[in-house]
Amino acid sequence: MPSLFSLYRKIFFGRKPGWDQQPLPYIKVSAPNVKVSEAKVSQYAQVCGFDFDGKILPPTYLYVMAFRLHAVIFTHDGITFPLLGMIHLKNRIQVYRPTMVDDVFSLECALTTSRETDSGLEFEFVSKAFVGEELVWESLSTYLYRIETAGRRVRPPKALEMAWDSPQSWELSEDLGRRYAKASGDYNLIHLHPVLSKRFGFDRVLAHGMWSKARCLAELMPEIGERPFVVDVAFKLPLLMPAEVGFGYEKSPDKWVFELRDSKGRRPHLSGEVQL
Repeated sequence: MPSLFSLYRKIFFGRKPGWDQQPLPYIKVSAPNVKVSEAKVSQYAQVCGFDFDGKILPPTYLYVMAFRLHAVIFTHDGITFPLLGMIHLKNRIQVYRPTMVDDVFSLECALTTSRETDSGLEFEFVSKAFVGEELVWESLSTYLYRIETAGRRVRPPKALEMAWDSPQSWELSEDLGRRYAKASGDYNLIHLHPVLSKRFGFDRVLAHGMWSKARCLAELMPEIGERPFVVDVAFKLPLLMPAEVGFGYEKSPDKWVFELRDSKGRRPHLSGEVQL
């Protein structure tokens, strides 16, 4: 698998001419014979709050591996704009069966579609993990390359209409981004240190969106168990650290709706849904 560190050097410091107003090309990359390290999985599980038994992978862990292929696509000549203005809007993960530490995976990732919206250029990455010929895991990520438009007003996102009587409270330390980076290999500068994040317009370090998703999902896994499921999330307001956040969810027979909000329970950082 490619090194994210070397790819990030190209992403952050490489020169791109700018978006040429054309739809993005279809780009596909793959990596055969991918193995995971039990020690790294254990480290990741600890940072994200999963109860790792040494055998079954956390459902979000294969995203960590697949994101390396995302980064390869980001450096492709067909991507003509800089990635500093890119926003991760949504992510869906479908688990067809539990994946195991000793599985050997073939990973695929493809940039499949792009479309211009009022906010900019949206595009989608589809990632798949196979064990032999069996599709065991799949992810869909929607990204936005923001294009500023004069006079466009951005409305703050609203929280879901759900009960918020006794949410869990989590304290997020300023070093969480560095701990997540060490566990995942994703050393995105805006998640590492305030000095670095300020260079990109943020006063404090941002929590990684996929950490937020993983942390929320970790709370639900004891109820989901080893059943196949789909988990969708939409990333809302940036989460600046250190911070106190609240997590709450509502359950129906085959679905969980959940949200990560600010300490007052008013502003959402992430909204999601799990379906069996």
